[in-house]
Amino acid sequence: MLLGKALAALTLFVTLIDCFSAPASCQAAPADLRISKGQTVYVPVYSNVFSGPKSRPYQLAATLSFRNTDLSATLRIKSIDYYDTGGKLVRRYLDRPLTLGPLASTNIHIGEKDTSGGFGANFIVRWDADRSINAPIIEAVMIGATSGQGISFVSTGQEIRETP
Repeated sequence: MLLGKALAALTLFVTLIDCFSAPASCQAAPADLRISKGQTVYVPVYSNVFSGPKSRPYQLAATLSFRNTDLSATLRIKSIDYYDTGGKLVRRYLDRPLTLGPLASTNIHIGEKDTSGGFGANFIVRWDADRSINAPIIEAVMIGATSGQGISFVSTGQEIRETP
């Protein structure tokens, strides 16, 4: 027991010495900045979650949020398609590309009563730009409130293809 405490103290001491002699090595590494000219992004959406002992569905409203994070570049959202649990296309949201200026955002809302997507629904979002830019933030925000009980959470988009 005493040996374990001495070893822990020695490890802390060595770590502190390392930080004083090379402070850059003790700083948190910055998140990788994602630069892209375009992507196809998969965004999970939960129209409902199951709760209680009988696993009853708890209906949720969902909002797809698309945010251009580049300070100076415009991008184009080429398509936003909504798929159900079985992978079947439910609806297309764009007839033509939508242009978003620097730091601009847009959203798509799916109402709480819309159960067409089911538990495993998702968006496939395609975007591109004329040059490499900061990749946008694409998320789904789910929220529901029933009988005084509320739930909310965010689902982050996942790049599934880089646009050449």
